[in-house]
Amino acid sequence: MKKILFAAAITTSMLFSYTMDYDKDTISIVRKMKVYENPKWVSKIELTNGKKLFFVSPKSMIEFYHQPGKWFDIGVKSEADFKDILVTDYKSLKPIDAKGAFYVYGSSHTSPAGDDLVPFANYEEAKKFAASYNGKRVLSFKEIKEALINLLNGRI
Repeated sequence: MKKILFAAAITTSMLFSYTMDYDKDTISIVRKMKVYENPKWVSKIELTNGKKLFFVSPKSMIEFYHQPGKWFDIGVKSEADFKDILVTDYKSLKPIDAKGAFYVYGSSHTSPAGDDLVPFANYEEAKKFAASYNGKRVLSFKEIKEALINLLNGRI
């Protein structure tokens, strides 16, 4: 029985194991910067056609997510074109599902894209970080609206 549970745990961890498979030449879609220079901020959208889009920050990735038509040359027509949406957990530096992450808004930490949203896999870790670094709120992915991204980008 223990062997079966162990095998199931290994299989499950492999199914939900994500990678940030960029190299030194990978350029961010939105900011046109090299993503390898700031690995703790890297975000990625993998499309259903296999194309991988990288971003220098969660804010940049969410900006693309809300307005993919702004980058019409990418060819994204709807959310159905997105296969995986990933961010890097700020504490563990491991890739995590962006839609299940928790984001700290208003902290004193900035990304290469400026004011940003600091992602965590765990709500408690996000709350601790917010308390330590003047974070104003902890948000879920679906709570992050385009207006907040515009505010962070200084467009409001």
